[in-house]
Amino acid sequence: MKKNLTYFVAPLLILASCQEIIDEIKDKDDPQGTGIVFKDYSTEPSMLKKLSGFEDVAVYPLVSSSDKLPGSPAYTLGGSVDGSGLLKTADGYVLLVNNEDNYAVSRIYLNESFKPIKGDYVLNSDGAGTRMCSATLATPEVHGFGPVFLTAGESGPESQTHGISPFADAATASVPQVLPALGRWNAENAVPLPLSVTQGKTMIIIGDDDSGPQGGQLVMYMSENQGDLSGGKVYALRRVDQDPVETNMHIDQQYEVEFVEIEDARANTGEQNNLASEALHAIAFGRVEDVDYGKGSPSDNGNVYFEVTGHLTDDGSRSKWGRTYKLRIDPTSPMKGTLEVLLDGDDPASKAYGTYMNPDNIMVTENYVYIQEDPNGYTSDGADEGRETHDAYLYQYNLHSKELKTVFETNLFRDNADLSDYFGTAGARFGAWEYGSMIDITDILGQNKPTFLLCIQSHTWQREEFKGVDGGSIRPDEAQGSQIVVVRGLDR
Repeated sequence: MKKNLTYFVAPLLILASCQEIIDEIKDKDDPQGTGIVFKDYSTEPSMLKKLSGFEDVAVYPLVSSSDKLPGSPAYTLGGSVDGSGLLKTADGYVLLVNNEDNYAVSRIYLNESFKPIKGDYVLNSDGAGTRMCSATLATPEVHGFGPVFLTAGESGPESQTHGISPFADAATASVPQVLPALGRWNAENAVPLPLSVTQGKTMIIIGDDDSGPQGGQLVMYMSENQGDLSGGKVYALRRVDQDPVETNMHIDQQYEVEFVEIEDARANTGEQNNLASEALHAIAFGRVEDVDYGKGSPSDNGNVYFEVTGHLTDDGSRSKWGRTYKLRIDPTSPMKGTLEVLLDGDDPASKAYGTYMNPDNIMVTENYVYIQEDPNGYTSDGADEGRETHDAYLYQYNLHSKELKTVFETNLFRDNADLSDYFGTAGARFGAWEYGSMIDITDILGQNKPTFLLCIQSHTWQREEFKGVDGGSIRPDEAQGSQIVVVRGLDR
């Protein structure tokens, strides 16, 4: 009996020790016991390649367009996933994400393990009427109002920003949720600044992705009242010396800037707002893309970072290959500040953005700016296929050392004939895929290890079953697929 008892006790002790080790690892990874399990929930492979120096970063495909979620088998994630926002709920999480070329906004429910379980559309093409690009989820804790998903329309200057509740009834998906007070712009994003900056006001920075005669604007909506999305005024950014030419600004210099009111912006057409900006000598950027603000200390929150993706002009007055800017808002006078160029794709000495690619989406953490590429498809030497030598990169720019590294490259499976055929990438040009939004979800999930969501626009992946998935009537033949991944262990 004694021998048999030893025989059984020893394995039990080993199992107990193993369990203690497992529990210790789990506690380090999930210190608050959230119960989250990070794994490949999607049936598709990751659409990212990890580059040198970032091999230890974990990437988990969360959901792809081919996946069928158990709670809503009829739901299909649309293509060109872009702006996104995540909210914790009583029984899990809800994720809102734009499907840019579907003209729609998806809603995905995740359980307490962070497994996608069902989805629907809170805005379809009938309700949106335009492409929906990047977006920001405003919350009471961070911004002083909400929750509301501010999602920017981008199909020309008459587009508008929508304000959508994460808990909206899917039956109203065809009803527009526009915010007229923010004005009409060919907008990429509408980003509310946090409480530490606004101090009782509402301040929303809008990026105008316009390539027309007046260029793209950086715009601010401001109300004296916190959470007021209907009674404020709209202002355009200009240099104090009123020089509107973007390429007259250079790296390592600071320029005094100010926001000046566009009268009657709410009642104006988009064209009238553009003309008013020109009359005010606002800076005519080469298509303002995504916007974000600094994290960490309250003083960092007043640093607004934005991408200019670049634009072909005959006179060279606008950036061609794109720029990254930093706007420092004056904490004592928010209508004033300084502007500087951090990265300049047109300056060979800066070696920015790899080889002839253009920046698009942006995310800012405490110490880094993460920049996503999107080639605009033009060249300066007339070559049909352009001068790109790689697929779209995601960059990490160190705010302190100014070092620029490449983190990911979109994976078009060029070395796998079966997958390249499946995803439609056989023979595709470099940069055929791009990124949508990247958001930091570390604190929302209660994690110690930095955790992010990254959207991938796999434009060549097209299927008949992806058509018309949003339920609207305006984009019935839109057939692109896409993927959202979880990224773990990338520095903040």
